[in-house]
Amino acid sequence: MDKVADVPNWRTSKRFSASERAALEYAEAITYTDRRVDDALFAELGKHFSEAQIVELTAAIAMENFRSKFNPPLGIEAQGFCVVPKK
Repeated sequence: MDKVADVPNWRTSKRFSASERAALEYAEAITYTDRRVDDALFAELGKHFSEAQIVELTAAIAMENFRSKFNPPLGIEAQGFCVVPKK
């Protein structure tokens, strides 16, 4: 739970490995509309993940982004499986 709570601080937290940091940076680049996945980020991902793993990671991130847009208008609430503590 401590690691989950530290996700907002992933850039500076010592709890995350280099591959986790690359994945989190990739997730942010995909999620935020004002960011893009550039060649440097894709090259960094390639240091930690195979092509198949990058495709799977991309699909997982895209699915979560889909859910974040799909669920709220339909009133679908969180089920409490992953509770991120508030600071």
